[in-house]
Amino acid sequence: MGVVMRTDPAAVASDTREHLFISWSAQAALTPLVITGAQGAWLHADDRKILDFSSGLICVNIGHGHPKVIRAIQEQAAKLQYVTPSFGEESRATLSRLIAEVTPGDLTKTLFTTGGSEANEHAIKIARLYTGRHKILTQWRSFHGQSQGAMTLGGDNRRWAAEPGITGVVHFLNADPYRSLFGADAQKALAHVEEVIWYEGPQHIAGILLEPIVGTSGLIIPPPGYFEGLRTLCDKHGILLMVDEVMTGFGRTGKWFGIENWPGVFPDILTFAKGVNSGYVPLGGVTVSAKIAKHFDDNVLWAGSTYSGHPLACAAGVATIEAYREEGLIERSARLGASLLKDLQGLAARHPSIGEVRGKGLFIGIDLVKDRATREPLERWNNPMSPLANALKNELMKRNVYAFCRWNMIFVAPPLVSTAEDLAFGVKAIDETLAVADRYAATGAL
Repeated sequence: MGVVMRTDPAAVASDTREHLFISWSAQAALTPLVITGAQGAWLHADDRKILDFSSGLICVNIGHGHPKVIRAIQEQAAKLQYVTPSFGEESRATLSRLIAEVTPGDLTKTLFTTGGSEANEHAIKIARLYTGRHKILTQWRSFHGQSQGAMTLGGDNRRWAAEPGITGVVHFLNADPYRSLFGADAQKALAHVEEVIWYEGPQHIAGILLEPIVGTSGLIIPPPGYFEGLRTLCDKHGILLMVDEVMTGFGRTGKWFGIENWPGVFPDILTFAKGVNSGYVPLGGVTVSAKIAKHFDDNVLWAGSTYSGHPLACAAGVATIEAYREEGLIERSARLGASLLKDLQGLAARHPSIGEVRGKGLFIGIDLVKDRATREPLERWNNPMSPLANALKNELMKRNVYAFCRWNMIFVAPPLVSTAEDLAFGVKAIDETLAVADRYAATGAL
């Protein structure tokens, strides 16, 4: 085994500052911490260890440094590094079969991509090619990626600078039991969706695309009956039900896929990325039902890319799915998640800024409010600035915990391999950090 060279953090920081763009940020004031290694649920910055309480960008489901996945990448690199997508290749063929095995319903055929944005772009294209219709309906509170079409799909403020986006995307209001006009009434939310369908013309709508549980746009869990009703509406009007499982897929919610929290609801198209190989090598994809797959037996699939089904990424995906199965990580997510949710909900007794703690599996959001009675967000969503979220993130990092924070939300999504001790460490840091939110709610001062 070769000698591992020690990272020079000062050189990395200098090169980053001079030559690297950091996503979604003005660059001048940035001083990113240099990460030199990682293992399990922990990041390493030289000798400092930081709990990764959001699995990176909610993607490292299997944890950092998993030996099975690392070995699979190494072995694939020694065997075959790249081959054109039009050739057959073992890792991509095996992974496509495994995805057909673990996805719900009769989803059977996959087009691989390099990430979630591209997967959603291809999902739009496939829906339009299959139906001959143009419009796609999505939720306002959503995020579907950073490319032009994917940004148009989302209601997130990151799309504003890139507008106008693509044509044919129509938004509707979320079924949000905590803070929507519909409350927890799924039928009212569904009536709204159907009204939008009629205004847009059902004969022009190719698909309804949504996250089973809204991710970084607020961790919103629809009420019981909502997805069942959407499936009925789609069937009634010949519209495809499309689910974005980029964040909720591969055990994150205690199920293989988030949509499985609504038993018996099967999508026509499902997109994925992140947890398919836990971000070890960029990979995503779109998988479709048997009837859609059959359509492209005799009709050209106008989609593809140079890196579709890259062998290194697919080898990592095969090893990751095998590890999920062998180590019982999907079930572990459900079990640990129930305990973690209870512990985080218990913090509300001490912290009046907590409005609600909600989640499924190891996918939990802490919703912070100015007042529990009015449920007014402690920091308004889509504000140009987010001083509260930045303050919370900084306080957590002082306690050696990294967690993704946006406006009034703290997202808790640790790796599925986390230990009870890891989770307790994170909960303690959040407990201490919430003093900042309580003070902000009471005085407006950080």
